[in-house]
Formats: sequence, C-alpha cells, structure tokens
Amino acid sequence: MEIILMAMTLAFVITFTAIPVIINVSQIKKLYDLPNARKIHARPIPSLGGLGIFAGFIIACLMTIPFKNAPNFQYFFAAALVIFFLGLKDDILILTPMKKIIGQIIAAFIVIYKGGIVIGSMHGFLGVNEMPGMIGMILTYLTIVVIINSFNLIDGVDGLAGGLGIFTTLAFGIYFYLVGQVNYATLGLAMSGSLMAFLIFNRSPARIFMGDTGSLLIGLVNAILAIRFINIADAPGTAIPFNAPPAIAISLLIIPLFDTLRVFAIRIFNRRSPFSPDRNHIHHILLDRGMSHSTVCLTLIAANIFFVAATYFLSPLNINLIIPILLGVAFGGFALVYFSKPQIRVVVNKDAKDILHISSNGSQIMPLTTSPKAVEQN
Repeated sequence: MEIILMAMTLAFVITFTAIPVIINVSQIKKLYDLPNARKIHARPIPSLGGLGIFAGFIIACLMTIPFKNAPNFQYFFAAALVIFFLGLKDDILILTPMKKIIGQIIAAFIVIYKGGIVIGSMHGFLGVNEMPGMIGMILTYLTIVVIINSFNLIDGVDGLAGGLGIFTTLAFGIYFYLVGQVNYATLGLAMSGSLMAFLIFNRSPARIFMGDTGSLLIGLVNAILAIRFINIADAPGTAIPFNAPPAIAISLLIIPLFDTLRVFAIRIFNRRSPFSPDRNHIHHILLDRGMSHSTVCLTLIAANIFFVAATYFLSPLNINLIIPILLGVAFGGFALVYFSKPQIRVVVNKDAKDILHISSNGSQIMPLTTSPKAVEQN
C-alpha cells in the first residue's frame, strides 16, 4: 500500500510542479491551441499539459514498480513513449489521422507482443469463450486503438477527459490493489495522481489543455488496465470475481466509448472520414442545451458512475443480456438529450467589447459587433 500511495503522491507533485512551467514556456513560445469555428474556447490557451501528465506518470511508475518482478511493464512504458511523441508532434505540428493511427498500432504492437496484453476470451458474449490466437490479436488491436481514440475525442470540454480519466484509473487501480495486482494498481493510481494535479489547472475556465499528448496517454493506460481486468476478473482464485468482466470494463469506459462509436458511425453513414471533425459529440450537444463546462463534466461523470453501479447489480445476469441493456440505456439517455430543445447562448469576451451569438443548432455564429476583434468559436 505504501508503494501505491507513494506513486500516486509523486505523480501528483511532479505534475503539479510541471504544469505552471509548461504554461509559462507555452506563452513565451506562443504554443497555443487557437480558437476556430469548431472549438469552444475564445482565446488562445496552451495545449501542452500532456507533458506534465506524462512526466508525473512515468517518473512515479519508474521509481515504484520493480521491473525484476514485472518485466512486461518496461514494454508498457515503451508504448507510452511512442504515444507521448505521437501526441506531442500532433500538438505542435498536426499529424494526419492515418499517421496517428499508425503510431497507435505501433504502440498496440508493443503492448500485445512484448507486454503480453491480449484478449483471449469473450467470456460467453455472443456464445464465444476462448478464441483462436489470431482472432484474439485482432480484437485486442481494435480494442486498444478504439479506447485510445475514445479519450482523444472526448477531450472537448474543460476537465472532461481528465475527470473521466481519474474515475476510470482510480476504479481499475483500486480493484487491482484489492486482488493483489500491485503493479497494475500502481499503474492506474499513478495516472490518477497526475490527472488530479492537472485538473487543478484544467477546470473551467481552463488555463491549459492536455492536448493529444495527454488524452492519447490516458487512453493507452486505460486500454492496458481494461484488458488486464477482463482477463483476470473471473479467473479461478481471484479475490473479487465478477461474472461478466467485459460488461464491467465497458461500463467503466462507456461515456468515451459510446460517444466515439456513435460519432464514427454517423460520419461513416454520411460518407465522411470517421476522423473528420464536427460538433456531434455528446459534450457539444450538452453545451448547446445550455449547460456550462463544469455541469457537462459533472453530468457525464455521474452518468458513468450510474452505468458502473447498474452493471454491478446486473452482473449476476448473462453477459448477453447485460451489454444490450447497457447500450439500450445509453441510446435512450442520449436520445432524451438530443431531442430536447437547444438554447441560444450569448458569449461576451473578457473585455466586454465583443459579443458572440450562438444559434440553437450550435453551428451558425454571428458577431453582434463591428469590432475586428470578434472571433468565431463553436
């Protein structure tokens, strides 16, 4: 327990110390996320907070996880390094979606072939238990890439990706500690410690964004923890067994997963690239219904907790009932929000000279001033 608390505390302190430095350097070097017609913020904001998250997470893990007893963890950190440089380059220079996917596949390759993280069973879902090795590999690649991108795409409101990341890594970390998987517990709680420190600077109104450097890293860590959880949660001799581990893992990640798969499906149906940007994400829809950034974050985190609690109580049921119920409730909840009436929002900038009128569909933006300073925002 002392090692885990040390990792969490160390990650928090390092990230908390690093973020102000990163903000100052970003301001000096003009490394900003600039406003545009799709983004929510109306002023340039530093977007390299992922540097601080990575520093706190990786240093804490390297100082507390004994590699002699966990040789596969060195490959997890190698994959994290790939994701770190991938996200950093995208935050500074902008990468094409294809290059980002290739980088994610390389990280997944390291985790799968060297780290030994592979989905070997569907645990009865769709009547499938043990799977052939190649099918399991393909499913694991798909799972890792989807989870990585889900946290990348949910990062659209101050504090949202960080808040969801804290919840998921805390939940996985506590579970692994309770079942004696101390190294995996350290991995999860070190990430949650870094995110707690980052959230101090990222809560609305944000002073810094995590960028792809941070969101991709959160996705990778959650992918590793989720697959490990699925593999051991119903294994013989597990201290705290679950009847349907894939359903529990899905419920823990359901907000980013459901939103990503829904948005991808809409884009593909409209014959667009699944990676083309738009304003169809759940956080955009909630903002258009009049919610503030903080309310959106709290609402979605509360919804995530609800799904986890519901899945826990449903866990004695067959997994082929649990997952459809989860998806049905998710679609029903989204429909209630989507078909509610959008509200008109008026945004006044810091110096009160520029006013932006945001129409009910959230996409038509009309400046109500002749000031040349008026800028577009989503």
